[in-house]
Amino acid sequence: MKENVFSGQDVVNLKEIIDLAFLQQFQDDFAKSIGVASIAVDLEGNPITEPSCFTRFCMDYTRGSKEGLQRCAKCDREAGEISARTGKPYVYECHAGLVDFGAPIMLHGKQVGSILGGQVLTEVPDENKFRRIAQEIGVDPDEYIEALKEIHPIPRERIESAANLLYSVINNLSKTWYQQSRLKDMSNILHSSLEQIAATMEQMAASSVEVSSNQVELNQEIQQVNTMSEQINEVIEFIKEIADETRLLGLNASIEAAKAGSAGLGFGVVAEEIRKLSTDSKQTVGKIREFTKRIQESVAKTAAMGSSTMLNTEQQAAAVEELTASVQEITALSESLKALAEED
Repeated sequence: MKENVFSGQDVVNLKEIIDLAFLQQFQDDFAKSIGVASIAVDLEGNPITEPSCFTRFCMDYTRGSKEGLQRCAKCDREAGEISARTGKPYVYECHAGLVDFGAPIMLHGKQVGSILGGQVLTEVPDENKFRRIAQEIGVDPDEYIEALKEIHPIPRERIESAANLLYSVINNLSKTWYQQSRLKDMSNILHSSLEQIAATMEQMAASSVEVSSNQVELNQEIQQVNTMSEQINEVIEFIKEIADETRLLGLNASIEAAKAGSAGLGFGVVAEEIRKLSTDSKQTVGKIREFTKRIQESVAKTAAMGSSTMLNTEQQAAAVEELTASVQEITALSESLKALAEED
């Protein structure tokens, strides 16, 4: 028997479940349309995407100095701790006077990463304040101010809306990608187990004529399980389509935001589309629930016939034991599929 890798206790590696290319493109388009910097990191703070729209003020000067980099690391850490504790985006002013945000990426109530961004102003800056900061971190004040002038103020409400939208979209995508990954793994194990059952039953058929009638019925039940597996794969493909639609959603959100140019415009459309996708996902979950129920019924019949076959001859004991183990594995996977289907 294989170890149950779907116990809910497994550690999630974001790079293994998400579509990095799509996430990077979405992040780039989002950052450009809204006018904020953005980057995705794992639970240890290691980047999983390339920076999007990072400012020269931050990268060349603030983070370019030893003191500034240490202060930035402290700000990022504290923001991450607060967003993880609250389970929602956190908007704050960094040590260098810019407004940043941190938004947790959550799965099953646990944080698996973060989306960090910002590097914006919400009002016309006080040059004296930033000259003082420049001296504290050891950079040229005049060059610091010139880099600061490249940052145009935007309303705080727009930043908060951007953080909330990014949090909502990325978390929905992460859940979809995670479920898709788990369903693929389960489907692969189902197929492997069914191949073992088929091989075992061939040995049983050769050892006794009496087993032949049961063999026919058993193969029919196994074929039903194979059919269930194929239907599960169809559901997986549907989940892929959800991810594709969400990709278009991200692009539409970018276009709307670029057209609007002010806080909130276009976000309502995105939110409505996300709700529609959520409805589609729930319908898909209903299909998965029905498939798993039928799998369990077929497996129960298979187990019953396997037990009856054991009574016919001691010679078949080893084969039946292997069959029972495979059936138990299929049953466990069916339970996992059912639990996955019933998740909110």
